[in-house]
Amino acid sequence: MKPLNSYSKIVVLTGAGISAESGLLTFRDNGGLWEGHRVEDVATPEAFVRSPETVQHFYNERRRKLIEETGPNAAHQALAEFEHNFDGDFLLVTQNVDDLHERAGSKNLIHMHGELRKSRCTHCSAVSPCDIAIDQFSSCAHCGATNSLRPHIVWFGEIPLEMEQIESALVECDAFVAIGTSGNVYPAAGFVQAARFAEADTLELNLDCSTTSHLFSHSVQGPATKVVPALFY
Repeated sequence: MKPLNSYSKIVVLTGAGISAESGLLTFRDNGGLWEGHRVEDVATPEAFVRSPETVQHFYNERRRKLIEETGPNAAHQALAEFEHNFDGDFLLVTQNVDDLHERAGSKNLIHMHGELRKSRCTHCSAVSPCDIAIDQFSSCAHCGATNSLRPHIVWFGEIPLEMEQIESALVECDAFVAIGTSGNVYPAAGFVQAARFAEADTLELNLDCSTTSHLFSHSVQGPATKVVPALFY
């Protein structure tokens, strides 16, 4: 594969593996649990209807930990620096709900699964910055409704965000790079096939082989903090 700065339109997809070295557990660690919780209990619309207090507490704790205890690592920083110096079109799509890419300096960025440091009003659909705990007494800054805020997270059964823009970039790119992704979650797992259809070069950077490694034209295994800076420079 050519040096990445020799391409003209690059799409990068990042998953939980890039943030794991910053201390954030990957989504399916420990036998299918997310930080000790069944995904079905904290990451579905049904869970929120059934027990909003449980769901809010889970995301409040994740948000607090993200703000107080976590920062970007060398992989986040390498991507931000590459984007800053790159002369072509660069789009970073992340499955992660943390803000570590932003804190590293990434600009052209899509959070396809939402953002932990934002809330969404179930009454007026407004999305707002959120760095505090949400509960039933919290009110929407736009419409004033109380007991209407939920985490701005795409839960299982909901449609990922900005898919039209992502798909448009994939069919026009000449290089697609997936970093720290499991290859198990769609539609992101299908991005490599869309890029291949566009005849783009495809590269996977992962700690281990994923379920879609065989679909990439190139694959490199290793910690994100090592392999990403080595290739994005």
